[in-house]
Amino acid sequence: ALFMGTHVISGLATAVVVATGAATEFGRISERLNVQPPETGFEHGLRRFGRLLIQIVLVITVVVFAIKVGWQQRPVVESLLVGLALAVGMTPQLLPAITSVVLATGAKSMSRHAVIVKQLLSIENLGSMTVLCSDKTGTLTRGTIELQGALDVDGRPSERLHRLAYLNARLQTGFENPVDRAIRDGRPFDAAGVEKLDEIPYDFIRKRLSVRVRDQGESLLITKGALANVLECCDRTEREPGGRTDLDAEREQIDRRFRALSAEGLRVLGLAIRPLATEHCTKADETGMTFLGFLVFADPPLPEARETLDQLRELGVALKVITGDNRAVAESISHRVGLADPAIITGSELRQLSDDALRQRASDTDVFAEVEPNQKERIILALKRAGHVVGYLGDGINDASALHAADVGISVASAVDVAREAAQIVLLEHDLKVLVHGVREGRQTFANTLKYVYFAIAANFGYMFSLAVASLFLPFEPLLAHQILLVNLLADFPAMALSTDRVDPEQIHRPRRWETRFIVRFMVSFGLASSMFDFLTFGAILLVFGEQPQLFNTGWFVESTLTGLMILLAIRTQRPLVFSRPGRLLLLAVAGVTAVTLYLPYSPFATSLGFVPLPPLLLGMTLAITLLYGLGMELVKRVFYGVPEATGPDLHTDPGGQAGSQP
Repeated sequence: ALFMGTHVISGLATAVVVATGAATEFGRISERLNVQPPETGFEHGLRRFGRLLIQIVLVITVVVFAIKVGWQQRPVVESLLVGLALAVGMTPQLLPAITSVVLATGAKSMSRHAVIVKQLLSIENLGSMTVLCSDKTGTLTRGTIELQGALDVDGRPSERLHRLAYLNARLQTGFENPVDRAIRDGRPFDAAGVEKLDEIPYDFIRKRLSVRVRDQGESLLITKGALANVLECCDRTEREPGGRTDLDAEREQIDRRFRALSAEGLRVLGLAIRPLATEHCTKADETGMTFLGFLVFADPPLPEARETLDQLRELGVALKVITGDNRAVAESISHRVGLADPAIITGSELRQLSDDALRQRASDTDVFAEVEPNQKERIILALKRAGHVVGYLGDGINDASALHAADVGISVASAVDVAREAAQIVLLEHDLKVLVHGVREGRQTFANTLKYVYFAIAANFGYMFSLAVASLFLPFEPLLAHQILLVNLLADFPAMALSTDRVDPEQIHRPRRWETRFIVRFMVSFGLASSMFDFLTFGAILLVFGEQPQLFNTGWFVESTLTGLMILLAIRTQRPLVFSRPGRLLLLAVAGVTAVTLYLPYSPFATSLGFVPLPPLLLGMTLAITLLYGLGMELVKRVFYGVPEATGPDLHTDPGGQAGSQP
């Protein structure tokens, strides 16, 4: 059978078209790639949070407007303006801009480390990743296969076997592959006088390749491939030409030698021959063959593989190996890179498992061996259903569906076009060390995005709650509509600087996910604590200076802006503030906004803004309350998080036991 998209290198054939377009295998892959990918965890959390925020804003705005018009008999237009100002002030309108800036900054940094980001939001998923699935070749191993030996049934080097393998590899005209390249490059043989007559190409079902040649006047079918698949074509073995033995008598010895070689991490293929004089050969001719021996290949582990896997484990990312190699080889390589006693599922076992059974076993499985290409996507989907954020590293056309199904599809620059198109992240170097940096960068990006969210909801909620309560009891507006918007505008400058802020190591140590429930608790806890200090300011101004609307407006404007800066510095870290140094740009922004805030009441613009100069006593009271506020936020933070060094409640427990726990 020929699949749509197949390139015929040589030969003649008559074909009957049995399917076209979307009905072909190629079309089915294309259709899966065109399906809209599911929204990322970050997008889902952001959407839920936005919906919740809209509900809160509507409730506060409607209640304040109704009380002002219905109870306080305030003018409708004035009340409407205050209500709209409340809504604007409560909305973190910079969130899209902050997210884009943070992601773009992260992508730029990652590009300097040979990681190209095609979809910005995939950075968030890379930071949240709890499982990385990858083939072992080129990831855990060097990716350069070398022929270690051509051995007969007794395990002795065989010149004849080596030459026949060379003819098979040199004369085959199918797709280029590292196995045939290793055979050809290992040792060339003189093929003069050898004529190729026919070929049965390799496929993933038979897992073998046959070439029919005329060698020294004899027409011979040479078959090489996976040992079990070659043996099923054979009924005898041969040590020396003519010295044949029944295969059943040798099967136990062959299996024992195969397991011994595989246990050393060596890849073992089989080679068989049979005389064949027919004009054309077919798959049906792969029978009654004589088994000659083993082709042994080595792809040694990378020296740094164990260290890199340890780094990924420290970051809470579990590596799961998906390979077509046999169980023994996969287990041996896994041991050598530090996966002690790996749990293994083979492709044949996988076929027997229901989707639900696979979901339950996937998290505890370290290696998927003898896997067929179409099983990769199923493994990815099972891990996702188990609650993991899954990354997949692949570079072949058979990886396209798995790349598309993964939360983070990762490919390499040397991959086939369809794999690069399906991936969201492309590595310029096929090296897990590059991914380790990418994971750290993703978590730093996620952390800085959350800082803005925490700041916006805590400061804005507290500010709006205070404003709403004050509006109910004061005979004048606690802040005018344009003053509310000015507070909001000034807060935006340091908020933008969060995109380049430093991130504490513990915020990078474990995978993080968006937790709407936690964000709501954060908003209420820190927002209400902020309101307590606002009420303290109200009481102090009214007690000392009486009901002076402009003085009250000015005093609270200064206090609310300065305390907003203070909470921004406090919530950017779970540590005590003095033990976490902010980024330089953030400090400059905070200093600049502080200077502008203190200058405005005394500036030429004061009258047009509705401000009056603050008496020294009120200015001193405001600064003192701001300092108390900073200490209060540290106390609230200590109570809220429990232990300052903790990695934080916003971490979502990884079903595989890899992520931080959530209190």
